[in-house]
Amino acid sequence: MPTPSLAALPIRRLTPRDLTACADLSEDRGWPREEHKWGFLLTAGKGYGIDDPDGGLVSACVITEYGPQERPDLGAIGMVLVAERHARQGIGRRLMRHVVDAMGTTPLTLHSTPYGRPLYEELGFKVTGRAEMLRGHFTPGPSKSPVATRAVTAEDLSTIVRLDEEVFGTDRTHIITRLPAFADQLRVAEENGRIIGYVGAWPNMETQVVGPLIARDTETAKALIASLAAHTDRPLRTDIDVRHEELLAWAKERGLVSVAFNSVMAYGISELPGDWTRRFAPLTVAAG
Repeated sequence: MPTPSLAALPIRRLTPRDLTACADLSEDRGWPREEHKWGFLLTAGKGYGIDDPDGGLVSACVITEYGPQERPDLGAIGMVLVAERHARQGIGRRLMRHVVDAMGTTPLTLHSTPYGRPLYEELGFKVTGRAEMLRGHFTPGPSKSPVATRAVTAEDLSTIVRLDEEVFGTDRTHIITRLPAFADQLRVAEENGRIIGYVGAWPNMETQVVGPLIARDTETAKALIASLAAHTDRPLRTDIDVRHEELLAWAKERGLVSVAFNSVMAYGISELPGDWTRRFAPLTVAAG
């Protein structure tokens, strides 16, 4: 029986049972396997993929929806991958068109590498900003921050959900409530008993990824990052909105090094919702 053409292979919804195949696809493209992140995204979001008749996946991506389930306010696309042996044959374009069509009128966002940006622009995405990826061992400063931080308790979650919605611009309850199980650390900043920011750090290969990071101001964001660093020996990695120049400069002074820049892109909206001045880093660039 002849092998069907790539254009004829059906696109289907992925499930958590596809975790190993997704991790294999990451490895095929020279990425880390990132099974912890794939598991989170396939559970919290919707995966789409194309099966390879010879086994494994030809292509995959995940979209995480925010807001009302029946009519999302925003969808974040990430983990767009095509197997090396099938690259440059229009597979990524076909999968992306399918996802955009499936989401209908829902506004979309994604973080793009320079390599992927031409495809996304062809599909109608426009650059709305940039994020700088930093990585390295954090070196504490000479003086302790005056901002009080502590580990999150179960009683804090409802407050964090409300703060997150206010800053992110739409409801992310299904993400926030999964953080205690997903993250190695989850901490809040307080002032007079009131939560003014929160941050998570989750394991990704040899690093701890800092995100989400939401804070009242830059000093609060600094205190939250420093509090995470004080509780791990692993290198930190994070993606910070380039408009937060003071935080970026401080992080570099503390030992983190610039690794790459990604374009923040949007489809169907000119700007992302929420308050960017208090939104410092995403949970992951794959989920916004």
